[in-house]
Amino acid sequence: MKVLGVITARGGSKSIPRKNIKDLAGKPLIAYTIEAAHKSGVFDRVILSTDDQEIADVAKRFGCEVPFMRPAELAEDTTPHLPVMQHAVRWLKENQGYESDYVAILQPTAPLRQSFHFKEALELLKRLEADSVVSVIEIPGHFHPLWAMKINKHSLGTLYVSDEPFRKRPKRRQDLAKAYAPSGSLYLFRTALLFDALDPNFYGDKVAAYVMDEKFNINIDSFHDWELAEARIKSLKEEGMVI
Repeated sequence: MKVLGVITARGGSKSIPRKNIKDLAGKPLIAYTIEAAHKSGVFDRVILSTDDQEIADVAKRFGCEVPFMRPAELAEDTTPHLPVMQHAVRWLKENQGYESDYVAILQPTAPLRQSFHFKEALELLKRLEADSVVSVIEIPGHFHPLWAMKINKHSLGTLYVSDEPFRKRPKRRQDLAKAYAPSGSLYLFRTALLFDALDPNFYGDKVAAYVMDEKFNINIDSFHDWELAEARIKSLKEEGMVI
């Protein structure tokens, strides 16, 4: 089984300028993802897809391959991940004859994931013979989908899932089945799904949910997130859990 890890890091971050190479608790943000991926032993290759030479240079310094520079048209603010991943996989096949069985999206904005998360996710995918595995975290009870409300143009609210009156919601959080949301830390899937003739995607029909502890979950999109990540890294280092 060949597993390819693709770190996606464009240069045009708006929320935090130069975010991917900004120093976070002693090293560039992108370094956390590169080091965790290598340490896991899961990936036979870890590559970077970027349009930015400075990001490429930093990634190389930490042992990441940069076989190509991403085309500008795939590095816009609104560019989705699908064509970026298709480009990376297609480029490796056409230029280096390399093909993987599985591929992972490795977003640098999730620096708290550890090497054991990659190992456990791959083991889960194999054991369940799933098309993909997605990291998830539990949704707090007061944000549960069965308690969620939608509000119409007259400011009247009904239950989001059933459109029934709010009084029909389950009365006790303790009675609700646990609900989960994607954490953004890990997406691992069969490479062939990227090029499905009818519906290219990252998931397939059989999706394994890998539940992550909340303390490892963060996606840095703001300066508040950045400060939270620094505090979490300090705490995790004290537990001996961060590279």
